[in-house]
Amino acid sequence: MHWGYVFKELRRRHHRSLANILGIGIGTALFVAIHAASAGYQLAAAQPFKNLGADLIVQRAQKRDARQAGPVSMQGIRLPFSNQLLSAQDFRKLQSMPGVDASASALLLWEFGDRGFRNILGVNLDQPHLGPVKVDEWLVQGRFARHAGEAVLEKHFAKFHHLQPGSEITIGRRPFAVVGLVEIKAGAQINSANIYLPLDTAQDLIQGGPSAVNIVYLRLKKPSLAEQSRQQIAAALPGADVTSADSIQQLMGGVSRISDRFARLAAWIAFAGAFVLIVKSMLASVLERSAEIGILKAVGWTGADVRAQIVAEVLAQAVLGGLLGILLGYLMVLGLSFLTITAALPWDVNPLPASAKISPAAATAVRLPVRLSLSLAAASLGLCLSAGLLAGFLTARRAGRTRPMDALRKL
Repeated sequence: MHWGYVFKELRRRHHRSLANILGIGIGTALFVAIHAASAGYQLAAAQPFKNLGADLIVQRAQKRDARQAGPVSMQGIRLPFSNQLLSAQDFRKLQSMPGVDASASALLLWEFGDRGFRNILGVNLDQPHLGPVKVDEWLVQGRFARHAGEAVLEKHFAKFHHLQPGSEITIGRRPFAVVGLVEIKAGAQINSANIYLPLDTAQDLIQGGPSAVNIVYLRLKKPSLAEQSRQQIAAALPGADVTSADSIQQLMGGVSRISDRFARLAAWIAFAGAFVLIVKSMLASVLERSAEIGILKAVGWTGADVRAQIVAEVLAQAVLGGLLGILLGYLMVLGLSFLTITAALPWDVNPLPASAKISPAAATAVRLPVRLSLSLAAASLGLCLSAGLLAGFLTARRAGRTRPMDALRKL
């Protein structure tokens, strides 16, 4: 194989070579961008759970008898409709489920009063890396509540009510000292609450005892088995609501589902497009060079030498086209990273009443977390090389069968 001759031929037929390289590059760039966008939607859906360190959230909605008359009282502190108490037996079942690596519990409460609506989250401090206790990492002032009579406030809620560390706030007619402020990050709406308390303090507000919890966070040994675990929990705890990243992705609209399905199809389209383009172009090139190939065979080149030369030319174009495509794909991914998408919460895990679903805590715009990974770049380049190798093999077979005598008659 003569690499000098390979690049000389590419320069001599630069129009054809550039068309091949550009065509392969555009196909590769689309392949990269579609896969990156699909992965970005999945990452956006998983972001709230990543912030919690959890894979699944288990709750139980309120069951109201259709025969029950009259409006439900909304005064004082009460349990949310979507977050009724889970029994101690239910919690033990969840902890012992196959595939569960760790579990943590919390207590979400609503308070309606003269000062309006407030949601309160009792946090289990025994699991520092699982559940809403991770908001401890987002403190902007003071410290996290560790003792009875202490509370931490969300920064914007505190500003609206003119509160700061050292102030006093009344919750359920009891005074609490504000010891810190937190700022909830984008994509962490599941953690969102106006007031954070230690779990035992929140349990005292409803006199529910040490087993009063209405949210359980589960971390799995294998996150890929989340759907299987959801089905197992639904069978073991009838009536329980189990939420995962897939639940959020379903609310993000058809784009996420279409991009996920189209990403698989894009690989075959890119492969087929690169293959057809190279084969068509190289067959035309072989016909143009039939006299040249005849001379090479006449001076001692074997059929194997000719085939190796043709394959090398095709692979060189595939590599250059693949590298160009990765560069163009990176620029497309860079542009996509500035797009914002709406990440809405399922009703089950929304910390707000139905009347407040339009609140930013219910749905927030986040940047699409797309990036060009090394594995995606390697897969794209491998796809180009595979298409080039196959196309080169078919083209080289045609060139290798050229006989010197037949080729020299065309001179």
